[in-house]
Amino acid sequence: MKIGIVGLTNAGKSTLFTALTRVKVPINNFPFCTIDPNVGIVPVPDFRVEKIAQITKPERKVYATVEFVDVAGLVRGASRGEGLGNQFLAKMREMDLLVLVIRAFPDPEVVHVEGDVQPLRDLDLVLTELALSDLEILSRRLSYLEKVPRGSTSQVQELNALKEVKALLERGDFQGLSRISGDIRNSLGGFGFLTLKPMVVLFNLSEGQLQNQEETERLLGEFNVRFPFLKGLKACALLEKDLWELSPEERQEYLKELKIERSSLEELILASYRMLQLITFFTIQSSEVRAWSVPEGTRAQNAAGKIHTDMERGFIKAEVVFWEELVRAGGWVSAKEKGFLRLEGKDYKVQDGDVILFKFQA
Repeated sequence: MKIGIVGLTNAGKSTLFTALTRVKVPINNFPFCTIDPNVGIVPVPDFRVEKIAQITKPERKVYATVEFVDVAGLVRGASRGEGLGNQFLAKMREMDLLVLVIRAFPDPEVVHVEGDVQPLRDLDLVLTELALSDLEILSRRLSYLEKVPRGSTSQVQELNALKEVKALLERGDFQGLSRISGDIRNSLGGFGFLTLKPMVVLFNLSEGQLQNQEETERLLGEFNVRFPFLKGLKACALLEKDLWELSPEERQEYLKELKIERSSLEELILASYRMLQLITFFTIQSSEVRAWSVPEGTRAQNAAGKIHTDMERGFIKAEVVFWEELVRAGGWVSAKEKGFLRLEGKDYKVQDGDVILFKFQA
């Protein structure tokens, strides 16, 4: 799963990336300090790994992961190639989900490319640049299809889908784009249209703003009215970066002092995971507990292939127990004795929280 961090320059994208990945990248007070993409692998927080490990006593615990990518910031006109626009937008088309980082923090020492801090205006600008870029690519493809003789059914379906999306883009109807059917999304998937990707909006606040509940609620309330089709979260990227330089105990104590239940970055990772309709299953061996991510509705045989292609090819059956039943029983053997374990075939749809032992012919 690849998640692209998107935003205007100096919105705090690189600070957020550093906080998420613990990878230090250049953070400067001028546009385009990020030239080449920064890539980091981030574990998906999952308390179930710890619970399972408590009874299986593994040598190591392996979490499911997501990949975050941070590239150069947007500026007005990026869709026309301003700044590093073309390079930036091409990279973002490879992403599965976009996190739109919107600056809300006031800091006179950090230049704002639009002159002043207006979060919802900036969000509208980012969406507009993404839409204009999509419209350019879409129009070129549409122009070609309209000139060639009508061919296969799939070609006709693509033509109709392009026309529908084009009309929405030209009107700037982002809510309409969010409601595009799955069939149309699938038929246009090869283009990597930015406005058809799942999106999370992250308002980057100062630490003081984060603690000011009235101010944050007002901002999120206005956001929900104007952009009801988007998921909105709040965070202080600078605070999150500082938190991860503390020990786990110190981190929890500091969050407690701030009256914050858990890291905003954990909320971002989990929200992204849910929006991509991913679920987690687990495998246990004598040496490790491992979490694996697969799309909802994945069949057992295909889930086995996530571990190794030989397991998918030679799939025989899957022994499955729900993680809570495994923990309650105190182990795999006890779960089997208590009747918690069940045998499933290749067409079984893996459920979130399944602990699975795959049987296969090598």
